[in-house]
Amino acid sequence: MIRLLIHAPTPAALERGRRNLANLLKAEPAAQVELVVNAGAEAAALDTPHALDAHLRVCRNSLAAAGMHAPEGLTVIDAAVLHIVLRQHEGWAYLRA
Repeated sequence: MIRLLIHAPTPAALERGRRNLANLLKAEPAAQVELVVNAGAEAAALDTPHALDAHLRVCRNSLAAAGMHAPEGLTVIDAAVLHIVLRQHEGWAYLRA
């Protein structure tokens, strides 16, 4: 089973990450994929909803720093860095978008 964490810390990386996510799921529908956004990409993610946002993981620290709140339905993680480290420890592959 493919398990991939895509990290998008900028608006441009978010665009690439969403394309990576869509392309992987098209090629491998059973893949487990998460798109983690932080450090500036969270605003772009909230401003431009996407059909695959069920895979989105938004950093609570980045939201707080920007004075933002995620809308209902988006998954918020406490800290992107911790989430990334835990997923890698669990054997997930890491891709920087």
